[in-house]
Amino acid sequence: MKHIREALRPLVTLFGLLALWWAVAKFTGIPSFLLPGPVAVAKVLAAQSGFLLQNTLVTLVEIVLGLGLGTLFGGSLALAMVFSRGLQRWLLPLLLLSQAVPVFALAPLLVLWLGFGLASKALMAVLIIFFPVTAAFYDGLRRTEPGWLDLARTMGASNITILLHVRLMAALPAFGAGLRIAAAVAPIGAILGEWAGASEGLGYVMLNANARMQTDLMFAALVLLAAMTILLWVAVDVVLKKLLHWAPDT
Repeated sequence: MKHIREALRPLVTLFGLLALWWAVAKFTGIPSFLLPGPVAVAKVLAAQSGFLLQNTLVTLVEIVLGLGLGTLFGGSLALAMVFSRGLQRWLLPLLLLSQAVPVFALAPLLVLWLGFGLASKALMAVLIIFFPVTAAFYDGLRRTEPGWLDLARTMGASNITILLHVRLMAALPAFGAGLRIAAAVAPIGAILGEWAGASEGLGYVMLNANARMQTDLMFAALVLLAAMTILLWVAVDVVLKKLLHWAPDT
């Protein structure tokens, strides 16, 4: 019964939001060109399914590529800072400085430097997600139980052995938390890159639909983006639960 309730809860939430959306669009008198109802958006999704699917796949590739590269870069950066105090003194200020500049302000520059293709969008996603991955993983590596470290040193383990077999394993739950956050925010980078300049993708569809007052098409692209983000987060969460089944889930 508990599993049934857990499975039904997201569906109840979804239908509740759809009902609220329908009621607001139906009874508040808001013009349809400002707020189309769910039925109108569903018709656009059905009528332009091929076009929307093609652009969804483009955005999905950008997000997955950015998520993979950002996770690799962020994890490597956290390991480097823990392994070397000298690197930590140099890299930590640069890490903080990277967050002082609004990422959306860099989007036009990246499009100018890398063009309108995949590279600029994936790099935007990397810039969005590498900080939460790095911060969570680095914090997990630093907060390893001192007793475990003392025991490993007593048994004659080298620094690299302690890092790989003690600190790394202890920090994996924190790394998983950072990766979940990254999966939720990765689409932001791709969409910002597409808004700055693109010829395909959901961000491109939304921007052009907005310019043409095709609000129903813009909402359809937004619905697909939200669904894709939720599915990506669920996929990452399922994989992490399988890999970190030994970690406490409180």
